[in-house]
Amino acid sequence: MSILEFNTQFNKLHKLLHAFAYNLTKNSEDAADLYQETALRALSNKDKFRPGTNFKAWSFTIMKNIFINNYRKKVKRNTIIDNTDNQFFINSGSTVENDAETNMLMKELHGMIDKLEDNLRTPFLKHCEGFKYQEIADELELPLGTVKSRIFFARKAIKEMIHFQYGDVDMFQTRLAS
Repeated sequence: MSILEFNTQFNKLHKLLHAFAYNLTKNSEDAADLYQETALRALSNKDKFRPGTNFKAWSFTIMKNIFINNYRKKVKRNTIIDNTDNQFFINSGSTVENDAETNMLMKELHGMIDKLEDNLRTPFLKHCEGFKYQEIADELELPLGTVKSRIFFARKAIKEMIHFQYGDVDMFQTRLAS
């Protein structure tokens, strides 16, 4: 295959290769870099392409292999070895989370739940533990509709307590999530 034929074949795949590169990298700049590296590698290895085989598959395989190799290099670069007796591999990109505020908010939430009347608190806690409505109804020997309404009223009471204390349920949820 001549250089002109090779370039024509490769240029026909331009859009497909760019789309595949973007699909792999999820970033337009990285996709452009991957496409460029693929073009360079394909051109420098054009003598290894066997005429009569699938040129598109050959080009996509080059791109996929470059992406995998770059990914492995990136992972290796972000991992350092700690030479202590324990021989841990530490990811240098990690951060230590401080859950103090979340723990405080959870204590406040549990305090609000404790303030509920027993007939609301018990079904609500069972539901939070993962029990189904029917299981709660059977255990507490209550009608199913009563269990559902008590859980509903417990949620409503907790929302009102949060609103009274924080002014906004969404702000409490945002603080709890952060």
